[in-house]
Amino acid sequence: MTVMKAKILAAAAALALAALPAVGDAQSARSTSNQPIAFGADGGEQTADRITLRGRAEVTQGDNRIRADAITLYRNASGDPERVEATGTVYFVTPTQSMRGDRAVYTMSSGEIVVTGNVTLNQGQNVLTGGRLTYNVNTDAATMAGAPRGSAGSRIQGVFYPNSN
Repeated sequence: MTVMKAKILAAAAALALAALPAVGDAQSARSTSNQPIAFGADGGEQTADRITLRGRAEVTQGDNRIRADAITLYRNASGDPERVEATGTVYFVTPTQSMRGDRAVYTMSSGEIVVTGNVTLNQGQNVLTGGRLTYNVNTDAATMAGAPRGSAGSRIQGVFYPNSN
C-alpha cells in the first residue's frame, strides 16, 4: 500500500469515527445511567454485593440493552448497582447504535461502557471495527482503539456512508 493510500484510509477512518456521535449530538444530553435497571437470564444467583446472570443474560436501562452469555451486576455497600461486567458474545444496543465485542464493562456513575475484543460499532450503515471501544451513554461520545495484528501494528477500520441530501 502506498503512503498516499494509507493517508487517505486513515483520514476516512478518522472521519467515520468523528461522525459516529453526530446522531446523539442532535439529541439533548440525557441521563441514561440514572434510570431504573431491569435484568433477566436463564439462571443466576444473588449475594450481598452482586447479581450473577447466566444464559441469555440481559440488562436493560432506559433505551439501552446489554446482552451476553454471562453478566455480573456489582453493587456498592448500600446495595445500589455500580458496575456491570459482561462476557462471552456481548451486544450493547442503544436507539442509534449497536456494539459487539467479547467483553464489556459498564460503569453506572460515569455512564461509560468499555467493549473489548473484536469490537464492531454500527450506526445505520456506518461500521467501525477495532479492539477497544469506549462509549458514554449520556453523551453518545465514542472512541475506538485498534488491536494488535502481527507486525502490521494496531489499527481500526471502518466504512462511512455520507448522507446524500
